[in-house]
Parts: sequence; structure tokens; C-alpha cells
Amino acid sequence: MTKNQKLLATAGVILFCALGNATFAQKKKKGTPPAATPAAATPPAPKKEGIKAYADVITAKAKSKTGLFKTHKVDDKWFFEIPDSILSREMLVVTRLAKVPSGVKVGNQQYGGEQLNEQVWQWERRGKQVFIRVPSYAVRADKNSDMYESVKNSNLSSILASFDIKAYNKDTTGVVIDVTDFYNGDIMAIGATDALRKAYKTTVYDASRSYLDTIKTFPINIEVVTAKTYKSVESPIDNSIGAITFEFNTSMLLLPKNPVKARLMDARVGYFGQGQTDYGTDAQKAERTAYIHRWNLVPKDTAAYLRGELVEPVKPIVIYIDPATPKKWVPYLIKGINDWQAGFEAAGFKNAIIGKEAPTPQQDPEFSVDDSRYSVIRYFASDIANAYGPHVSDPRTGQILETHIGWYHNVMNLLRNWFFVQTAAINPEARKAKFSDHQMGELIRFVSSHEIGHTLGLPHNFGSSYAYPVDSLRSKTFTDKNATAPSIMDYARFNYVAQPGDGVVRMFPGIGAYDKWAIKWGYSWFPGGLTPQQEKAKLDVWTTERAGNPLYFYGRQGNPYDPRDQSEDLGDNAMKASTYGIANLKRILPNVEKWTFEKGKDFGNLSEIYSEIIGQFNRYMGHVAFNIGGLSENYKTYDQEGAVYNYVSKAKQKEAVAFFNKQLFTTPLWLINNEQLNKFDNGTMMNKIKAVQTGTVNNIISSSRLLRMLDNEVKNGTAAAYTLPELFSDLRGTIFAAGRPDAFKRNLQRGFVDRLGSLMVDAPAPQLPPGFSFTPVNISLTDIRPLVRVELKNLLATVKARGVAGDTITKAHYEDLAIRINDILNPKK
Repeated sequence: MTKNQKLLATAGVILFCALGNATFAQKKKKGTPPAATPAAATPPAPKKEGIKAYADVITAKAKSKTGLFKTHKVDDKWFFEIPDSILSREMLVVTRLAKVPSGVKVGNQQYGGEQLNEQVWQWERRGKQVFIRVPSYAVRADKNSDMYESVKNSNLSSILASFDIKAYNKDTTGVVIDVTDFYNGDIMAIGATDALRKAYKTTVYDASRSYLDTIKTFPINIEVVTAKTYKSVESPIDNSIGAITFEFNTSMLLLPKNPVKARLMDARVGYFGQGQTDYGTDAQKAERTAYIHRWNLVPKDTAAYLRGELVEPVKPIVIYIDPATPKKWVPYLIKGINDWQAGFEAAGFKNAIIGKEAPTPQQDPEFSVDDSRYSVIRYFASDIANAYGPHVSDPRTGQILETHIGWYHNVMNLLRNWFFVQTAAINPEARKAKFSDHQMGELIRFVSSHEIGHTLGLPHNFGSSYAYPVDSLRSKTFTDKNATAPSIMDYARFNYVAQPGDGVVRMFPGIGAYDKWAIKWGYSWFPGGLTPQQEKAKLDVWTTERAGNPLYFYGRQGNPYDPRDQSEDLGDNAMKASTYGIANLKRILPNVEKWTFEKGKDFGNLSEIYSEIIGQFNRYMGHVAFNIGGLSENYKTYDQEGAVYNYVSKAKQKEAVAFFNKQLFTTPLWLINNEQLNKFDNGTMMNKIKAVQTGTVNNIISSSRLLRMLDNEVKNGTAAAYTLPELFSDLRGTIFAAGRPDAFKRNLQRGFVDRLGSLMVDAPAPQLPPGFSFTPVNISLTDIRPLVRVELKNLLATVKARGVAGDTITKAHYEDLAIRINDILNPKK
């Protein structure tokens, strides 16, 4: 079967359809085999009906609507009437889940409103047919460039579907096509994704249990709702059904005829964007360029704008709240949207972003949260503790066109837990199993602002919180003015640094100095028809002026070696901040049962918060580990002085190891509160502490970290660099300290030896997701393995000496370690 042809076998009769790239189910009469087609035979070509008169296709029974295309429904058939003026125009097509069965578990593809696919379509007429082409924007060249024709010849748009022209419209300025089978067919671009199909082991598409529900046309968009059923081996609801049904909404949005001007990306200011190979530049190579994602804001009064007055944009950003949202949270979500007014004022705009309640059916019967003309915060009835802020952008320029923010109901549980473990030591409002509506509302507002930042084009800035000295976070005056970080786009959650008696009351960030700067950089309007390159020259001046000021530092997410670019951390010294954080955890833990008490409830809250405390403790360990073998990254251009990469100082790396020796490798027995553990723990506490200790050891002695330490030594010498022998010696001094090791220390020692042993075995380089970087290592060709071998021999001498005395378990432990080390040093062939 070809892409334009699917076979239907019904009681020995073969039917053919030649409607674009659709898949149809095979149906047969029960007990009757389908008619066979000889292997070498070619199926007969489908009959062409020819082009009919308009009135013969769009009959008097037609229910017609006028919009981007005229749409007609005749009986159970749907037709598009496409005017010639729209042919070849680019249209952004977004398919989302509209309704789903319960129990679907595919990340970001399990609730109504979540996006599945995004494409650009061009409707093209050739002879008696209309095609849908899908252009690519991976390569480009300006139309005036000498390379334009060459790029066009090497970038042919694929054909998604074809349609026979059924009729010409009355004045022959357009064509009529039947789109029923196209939208009701099995096309991945407007149906279930490959991830959904694999998760539920779908076999074939079942057209008999699928249908095209509605098509609505508007001035610049068309919305199509379909229900599609797939035969499935694993249904999320009931395997006896043998199928899974989804409802999809496919939006087709007309892109601007004249694309807006793009803004070139700059790695020193954080923006989402899109890259392409640009052959139209004057560079003597195939140059990679990238445009930022941003909304198109143009001042209504350009003269006033240029005088420095705040001016409203021609078209503000409006974001609606899903009608399914609990009413008491709506005002806080709207406040989170409107908080960004302060950011846009930095770019010269007022009333640039507006949060609104969705209109009621009485106020606007045509309004739909699935309509691509509207941006919406979608509220999901979900037990997932999450929220996310995507956006849909024009792939030609990066212009953001709309957003459907995903808001999961259970994000409130995450907020409750983290706010509790990070602030309850100083904040009576957090010492509750259930927060007041006002307190939870303010936390919702905080998360809403963060997710709105993503929809404006801003990625996470994990380097922002490093701008503030740790002790400043203990100052009421400082935090009242500056909050906990210069950017709400950091994961600088809640103030775990402030101590009882400090008087601090501001616990989390708002729209800060970095956010205002980023919006100024991305959204400021320039007059005079400047090219993107000319605008970039002006923006470079602004960026260079702020270089070196930590308030405006952008630290990219996914940086595995810069200790400034971390999730969930606070302040400019992880060792000091984590020490304060642990002091607060020690205050909170003995009170968890009292502060989570709910009459008639079991100990679920106690268990959950206790686990969160261990998780927060482990988070501090991760923050500190980044300093060992750490490398700062400061993007610069040729006209800026100084290094891009600098190693963390030797003193700071040694400070990090000293922190571990005190807080972790000396067993943190304060985590064991038997009075509370005996209410819920069934023998897992030792494993939880062991997991933190051995996980941290594995993190510290990772091959990439060790290689950076060797590189530092080569570049800067042993006086400046923290060397591997020094690291091993500093760790050994506490992990193998003299005296009888307790059960936790024995676990830790075994974990330390096992980690060293793993470095003696060749292993493939780790595979990380796109966007993440790491230091590649071939251990067998580095000094890591010889130095590890020396360390293992030192340990072997130590454990042999200690194994001759002591109690039974101590002697058995050291004997076991000696055997383990011997096996590592002398592996069996």
C-alpha cells in the first residue's frame, strides 16, 4: 500500500481511496477471509470522478461557514473552499490532545490541552490536485543572496497529502476539496504520536471507531476536532476493549504574510531560540545563526516611545485562565501573569501583558481554550506535581504566536513540601499540614510568574542566585528589597539560609533585576528599519556594559561543571549556604509530627515530609559537589577581555571536601529520630542514609570531574590546582578514620572502594540529553587509573592492618574490603 492508497477488504470486495496520506482500518465480514491479491499484481488505479459544478458538490444541504477557508458540511462530508489568495501561504499547524482516557502516562502527552505536534503547511495547487507541503527552515539564505537559488534547490518541501479538486468556487477564484478522510485518517502529524503508540502498543488505526467531529473556521485560523481509535494491546483503562481512543484538536493558523524582523541570539542573555544554517551571510563558511523566541510588541505611539515614555503595544500579550481552574486560585494565577508588567516597563511598554479570566459561553460562545488565537493556562486534574510554560513560535522568525501553559493540580503538594522543609524553621505559616488559601495562593502566583517567563521566551537562569552573598540572605533589609535571587527564572525556591531571629519574611524571588534586563534586551523596539545585524550591534553595547555584574549573569541550564549554575541553590557559597540549611533541617525534623498533625489521619504527612528532609539534605550535597573540579563559564566575544573558563580555586575545592567530611562522611545521626520513625518506617532508614553517602561519593569521584582536576593541574600547576592525590587523601582521612566504624561508616567504606574499582574498568562515555555537555573521558589513557591504583594499595595496607583486631563485625568488614581491593587490583582472567 502506498501513502496515498489504503486497502479496505469487505467480504471479498476491494475498495480503493486516493485521499492524502490517510490510513483506514481493514474491515471484514466475520468468518470471511479478505480477497487475496496476487503478490505480483498491481492494484487498479482509483477512478477519477472529475471536477464537478460547484452546486453539485456544495449542495443546498450544505452547512457553510466563512473564515480563513470557507468550510462546508454536506451530510457526513467536510469540504474546504480554498481561495487562490491563500494558496502557498505558510500556516502553522498545532495538534493537541483535547480529551484523553484516564490513566495515560506519557510525559507531557496525557492531559487535554497538551501539545503533540507542530508543523508548517503550505496548500499548493497543481493541475487538478491540491497538495499539502511541509517546508523546512533548517537552512536558509536571504532572497537577495547569491546562494538563495542553491539553498532552495537543496531544501525541497515534502508532500504530506494530496487531494483531488472536487469543484471550482462560483467565481473560479478558489477550489473545493474533500478533507473528510484526510482528517479522519491515520496521520501522525495530526494524531497519536510515536510515543503514545509505543506506550500502548497500538497495532492498527481503527477508522470504524473514529470520526471527524467538528471543523470551525475563523478569520486567521481553522480548528478541527477528531476522535481517533487505535487498536491497542495495552489499554490504560481496560485491556478487554482492545483499543484506545483520543480526541485531538488541530489548529491551523495563518502566519503573517510579511514575517516580523527576527532578533539574533546572544549566549550572554538567556532566550529560547531556533538555529539554522545560514548561507546568505558574508562569512566564508556555512554559518550557524539563531533567532530568539519573542512576542511581537510594537509601540502604539512611536514618538512617545522614543521620548522615553511608557507606551502601550499595538497588540498586548493576553493570557486567559482555563474555566476548569478552581475559582479561588484564578486571582493568583492572574497576578503571576501581571507581575511581568514590571519587566516590560524596562523595555518601554506599559500594559504589555494581561491576565484574564476566560469568557463564559454567554459572553463569547465562540471562545475555546483549544483555539490557536488564544493563549491559556490549562488546568489539569492530575496527581503530577508540576507546571510548565511552552510556547508556539513562527519557525521563520522566532515570533511567539501563542502559549498553552500546563498547570497540574498537584503542583500544590510540591509547593507545600518544599516550602515546609525550606522555611518552617523561621516561618510559622509553613508549620502546617495544609496552608492557608492566601499562603498557597502566593506560592501559586510565584510559580505562575516563573512559567509565564518561559512563555515570553526566557529559559531557566540557574546562575542568577549566585549573585547574592550568602549572609545577605539572612538580612531582612536586603531580602525585603531584593528577594532571594535577581531572577524568577532561577530555581531559587525558598529561603533556607535565613536563621531564627534574623527577622526575614520574604522567602522567594519576584521579577528581578536580571528579568527586567532580559526583557529590555529582547523586547526593546528600534526605529529606522534596522536589520537584525544592525540591531545586534546596538544590543552588544548594552550587554558589554553589564558584563561582569553578577546581577545580569546568565547561567545556562545543563552546565555540569559551573558551581554557579545549579538548580535549587542559594547564594555565592554552597558550603556556607548548605551549612545554614542543615542547621534549619535539624530544627525542623524533631517537630515534623507536631507540625503535620491532622486529627483522624494516618502518618502519611509525617512520612512524606521526613523523606523531603532527607531529599533536601541530599540536595545540599549536590550543590557542594559542583565545586570539586568546578569550572566557571562566562561567555564573551572577541572585544571583551578575560577568560571564558576559570577553575574553582584550590581553597574552595578543599572547603567543599571539608564540608563533606563534617556533614556527611561523619555519619549524620541527627537524621535518625526513632520517636517519629517508628510511626511509619519499616526498615529503610539505613538504606536512605547509605544512598546519600554513596551517591555523593560517586558524584565526587566521577571520571569527568577527575579529568578536569588533572587538566587544572597541567594548566596551572600543583600550587594552584587541587590534585587527585590531595582529594583521595582528604577523603580517606574521614571515610577511613581510625576507630571502630559503625554500620553507616562500613557501608560508606564499601561504597568508596567500589567506586574506585569502577574507575579501573573501561566503560562507555555517559549519554546525556541534547543541550547537556560533559567532559569526555577515556580513563585508560589518563593518569586517573594509575592514581586510583595507588590509592587502592594505600587502602589495602590500611584495612589489612585494622583487620587483625576488633570485634567480629569489624574484622569481617576489613577482611571483606581486603578481598574486594585484591579482586580489583588482580582481576580474574
